[in-house]
Amino acid sequence: MQASFKTHIVCLILNRQTEEALELLAKHYNVEVPKLAIGLPKGHKNNIYGTYSPKTQTISLLNSEVLGNPFVILHEFYHHLRTKNVDRQHRGTEKNANKFAAEFIKEYQATAKNCDAA
Repeated sequence: MQASFKTHIVCLILNRQTEEALELLAKHYNVEVPKLAIGLPKGHKNNIYGTYSPKTQTISLLNSEVLGNPFVILHEFYHHLRTKNVDRQHRGTEKNANKFAAEFIKEYQATAKNCDAA
């Protein structure tokens, strides 16, 4: 059975194939693939798991463990997507980024018993 796009993306991230997931997301939404970095930029507190910099088009993660967190990866990808499609400005769209990530996870939960079956 063919997994849905959203389920497949979540499975890739859960399996720590985050770069592949970002490549597929970028292709699907017709944007450049964002860079991925471990370690938060200067000035960011360690109480967040990830951030997106539109200037460098980079998703920065607190540590390598976050590479397997679909919510954080998808949330930050939404910021990349938004800056590419809306005048390249990073606006405070936390609610929409959360919704974007939650939609992928909800579909995964509804369709996949585990990633091997997806």
